[in-house]
Order: sequence, then C-alpha cells, then structure tokens
Amino acid sequence: MKKILVPTDFSVIATNAFEHALGLAKLVHGELILLHTYELPIIDNQFAIENYKQVFDSVGLANFDRFKNEIPKLRKIASEQGGEHIKISHILMDGDLLNNAKKIIDEDHIDYVVMGTSGASGWKEMFLGTNTGEAISNIRVPVLSVPESAKYTKIETIGFTTRYREKDKVALSNVLKIARLAGALVKCLYVQTKDSDNTKATFKAWEDHFKNEPVQFFILPSEEVNSTIAQFIDHQNIDVLAMLTYKRNFFQWMFTTSFTEKMSYHCTIPILAMHE
Repeated sequence: MKKILVPTDFSVIATNAFEHALGLAKLVHGELILLHTYELPIIDNQFAIENYKQVFDSVGLANFDRFKNEIPKLRKIASEQGGEHIKISHILMDGDLLNNAKKIIDEDHIDYVVMGTSGASGWKEMFLGTNTGEAISNIRVPVLSVPESAKYTKIETIGFTTRYREKDKVALSNVLKIARLAGALVKCLYVQTKDSDNTKATFKAWEDHFKNEPVQFFILPSEEVNSTIAQFIDHQNIDVLAMLTYKRNFFQWMFTTSFTEKMSYHCTIPILAMHE
C-alpha cells in the first residue's frame, strides 16, 4: 500500500489539497498520513525559567485542541467523496514543517507528498525562501503541489514535459502507471529550442518504446519554454502536469513572477514534481 503524506494547516487551501490526496489514494490504493506542525515561541531570556514549561504546554495544548477539532471535518470530507475506506492517520509535531516532513518521509517510507502551494500560514512565501526551496528539492519522492484554485476532478489527461533523456524515460514510465490506473491519456511535450540537440531518431525511438502505452508525443518549436508549456496545458486540456525537477530549485522557479503569471493566466492545475 502506498503512503501519501499530506501536510496541513487546516486552511481552505490545505483542505483542497487533501481532496486531491484522496483522489490519488483511490488511484494507487494508498493511505493518507496527515501532518500538522507548529513552532514553539521564542522566549526572551529575561522570562522566568519556571514559566517556560507553562508557556510551551499551553501552546502545545492549543494546537492539540485545534488538531482534534479539525480531523473529524477531514474524515467527513473523505466519507462524502467515497473515501471512507481509505486509511487516514494523523501526526502532530512541533518544529519546522519541512524538516519534520523529511523525517517522516525517511522513517515511514513515504511514496508521495501532496500539499497546497499557499495557505493561511504563508506556505507560498515559505517556498520562495532559498533554504526552504533547497530543503524541499531534497525530498526524494514525488510532490503533488496543488494551486488554491485547482478543484479536484477525475484525471483524464496527464501532461509530461521531457528532454528525451534516459532518466526521463523512467519518469514517464512511472507517470504511465498512474495513467493506467486512472484510465487517463498521457500527453508528452518536448519544447524544441534552437539549442536542442535531440534528433529525429531519438524521437522515433521513444515512440517505438512506448507504442503500446496510452501516450501521445508533441514536439513544439519555441524559444519561450514556460509560455509554451502553459499554452500546451490549456489547449490540450491537461488535468495534471508531471515534470522532472532537473536538480534545480523547482519550487522557487515555479513561483517566480513571470512563470506564475503565465501559468495562472492559462490554467490552474496540480503539478507533480518528480525528482531525478
């Protein structure tokens, strides 16, 4: 059974991501692990030592009470969406969200992470930080990032961007596993710039390799890679876009002003970031 980690701050955006996580769990026969984190306050060194524990206990109790009150709401959503059979467990931890998430991913052998890309606690701003961007780039499992306006629908078409490298072939094979479970079609996009060094023989070899799979290949000449991807998503009715991070700060790149404006103008869909 696949394990899906779902960090949540119980905001509307996080709850929307939870609904996408439910959909993924149904496809891959997975279970959900909900993670809520909070950070203890920084206490001035002039504060009485005997009061430290009282303050920390109070913060922890307040977060526990909120956690306890919010979980039944998520379970109700699961039941309403036909996911009452999905196993859902819960973790409440103090400390940094990403460090805690990485620890759980390593210790519990998590297969996927699903999270909203902004939220009440400022997750969008969190992704923009260099250190945080590097931290999440080091998570070695696929991360499904769900924009706040991306409402869950049945997945019929999955987009996949490629550079026609061997490691891309492995990633496409993994995407096709999800596509087969969803009964979806994968549309594979290569944006061919003037610096592209792939040949017609490479394109043909890929088509031959995946000839029995539910996949179509598109080669679009353009120097505007980001806008071409955005237009492709729009014109081809892509429901989820899967792409490799290529060892760069994917989330920081994704939230740069130019990319965000182009993407938001054309579409609002989840992006499945797959690491090399």
